[in-house]
Amino acid sequence: MENRKRCFKIIFFCILVAATLLFIYLNRDWDSMSRETEVQWEDPGPYHVAYPRNYKFIMDDTPTCKSTTPFLVLMVPVAPHNVKARDIIRKTWGSEKLVLGKLVETVFVLGLPGGAHADQQQLKLQVENLEYHDMIQANFQDSYRNLTIKTMMMVEWLAANCGKASYVIKIDSDVFLHVQNLVKLLLNPTTPKQNYMTGLVWWHSPVLRNPFDKFYMPRDVIAESEYPPYPLGFAYVMSLDLPAKILTVSPQIKPIFIEDAYLSMCLKRLSISPTDPPEKTMFLVIPTHPLSSCSLSKVIASTTTSIQLMTSYWQRSSEPGAKC
Repeated sequence: MENRKRCFKIIFFCILVAATLLFIYLNRDWDSMSRETEVQWEDPGPYHVAYPRNYKFIMDDTPTCKSTTPFLVLMVPVAPHNVKARDIIRKTWGSEKLVLGKLVETVFVLGLPGGAHADQQQLKLQVENLEYHDMIQANFQDSYRNLTIKTMMMVEWLAANCGKASYVIKIDSDVFLHVQNLVKLLLNPTTPKQNYMTGLVWWHSPVLRNPFDKFYMPRDVIAESEYPPYPLGFAYVMSLDLPAKILTVSPQIKPIFIEDAYLSMCLKRLSISPTDPPEKTMFLVIPTHPLSSCSLSKVIASTTTSIQLMTSYWQRSSEPGAKC
């Protein structure tokens, strides 16, 4: 009888403990815990960005690299609200599909819109994409400080979808692109087919230590006095073996908010260096406008100051003009 009572007490105690643990589990503030976890990602500090993370593509129905195999992908990061930039690119250099016998396709890369009218803006983006099917969007907040996240989502997308394509150019939406000159460069037998990155390469670019500078980096973030060499972010070209390679080393390097410098840190880890283009006049970051016919005949990418100027350059480059 005593043994039976002792057994009942043990069973009762076990049930009581189990019920208590279940009560604690069911009433735990999981939302609060999630928020605590989110804080680690939401506030990476002023010099880093919240990548990698569980970002996902929420708009991705473009046929590019899925039902097609382009030789060259034109990848254009653009702000969600900047419809004018997307439209002018679609009407000018983004409309060029078959260049020197090679398939060229254009894709726009976006994050989430912000502000009071973000929901309405998102609906407009979905309608726009229904018409063009040339936009990919991931669920990070689209902002200048998140350009590295945008770039790495671009790299993820290319690695996942464009393994059979040959090259990509990442090009800003305010830049004129002479597509034929770029394809001509990439078809040159001397142009590498792997481990290739080019653009306007900055060599020995100093890490800025002035706290009042826009690109200030303290020593505890980057101890080195110089960044590894990198092409300026307004326009750079990669062979399409690089995105997958970059993703293998990027988890080892905490991402800084300067996107082109961060890519250079990944390349350095891969023991790969960017290559200067055959002529520096191929990539112009602060040119004197308007470009002469001679300059236009050589240029691959040039920043512009207006939609009208970009349109003018494209029209002039499409006509027989003066050569140097």
